[in-house]
Amino acid sequence: MGRSQELNEFKRGTVIGCHLCNKSICEDSLLLNIPRSTVSGIITKWKQLGTTAIQTQTHAEAQKSPTVCRVNS
Repeated sequence: MGRSQELNEFKRGTVIGCHLCNKSICEDSLLLNIPRSTVSGIITKWKQLGTTAIQTQTHAEAQKSPTVCRVNS
């Protein structure tokens, strides 16, 4: 079974909207035609990070990144 494409921002926001309306993960999944594991993952990340953005990087992670370089002149 192959991987599907990432959900767009609107679809992820819709999952969170359903969650905030006290819909269960199963109801969200059936309503939006998205696998339950995906719905659960979106909600979990939203609770941890407070956002549904695909790529988020904390300040601490950015400082550890080898691509980030600071030059003092």
